Amino acid sequence: MKTLVITGGTDGMGKELARTYLSCGDTVVIVGRDKSKALPGAHAIAADLSLVSENRRVIDEINAAFPTVDALVLCARYFRSTRFVTAEGLEATFALEYLSRHLLSHGLTDPGVIINVSGPGVPMGRLHWDDLMLERGYAGVTAQMQAGRANDLLGVAFADRPVAGRTRYVLINPGPVSTAFRGQYDAATAAHVESLKRYGAPVAEGVKPIVARIDTPPPAPLSAFMQAEPISLDHRSFSPEAAARLSDITRRLLGSLEG
Repeated sequence: MKTLVITGGTDGMGKELARTYLSCGDTVVIVGRDKSKALPGAHAIAADLSLVSENRRVIDEINAAFPTVDALVLCARYFRSTRFVTAEGLEATFALEYLSRHLLSHGLTDPGVIINVSGPGVPMGRLHWDDLMLERGYAGVTAQMQAGRANDLLGVAFADRPVAGRTRYVLINPGPVSTAFRGQYDAATAAHVESLKRYGAPVAEGVKPIVARIDTPPPAPLSAFMQAEPISLDHRSFSPEAAARLSDITRRLLGSLEG
């Protein structure tokens, strides 16, 4: 039997993954804002993962209650057409879709596999090194794409950490899936989202590549997939130098929020 931790497990693909493993009798821990949306049988932890302090609390709670985690699945996302700053002074998309994943990846005690459901293989997006909080020229898609590239580098840095444990890190792009797409949208983006919902794969199909990687983790410390197809890591999106640079910035940023 497995123990899984799923962020964003109350909607969309996260919820379908929770359903899949609960039906097998596995232990499923769901982290999300609204505990009432968790499936019966799941262990629900209410948290706003855009807050660093909440991530730290969740990490302590999970490590105390579930010392052995077989899979950490990072699905939480929330689209914002307009820029939003958290109570900790961070741009919300960067905080939720990158910093939370960094904290949970490094904070849980040696999970068997980490599945980061992000956007590897997408040629769009870049790190705005001089403006990571996107104070200038914010756009929702820009923020999402930056988070995707940051997660590529998170995987590289995690696999290259000095003390390697048993954890295998998997970046996976599920492709177009008719999922919840939770967020705050302007009219044009909302119309695009409705199109994706119409033409995307059903959620039950969209999670199959993720289930395959949970059940049979790749042997390499880091791997990336577009749906079921492996993605070469020999690409600038997975630059070790950029990964080290982002990791250093992240440590300093998180250090400023301690206490």
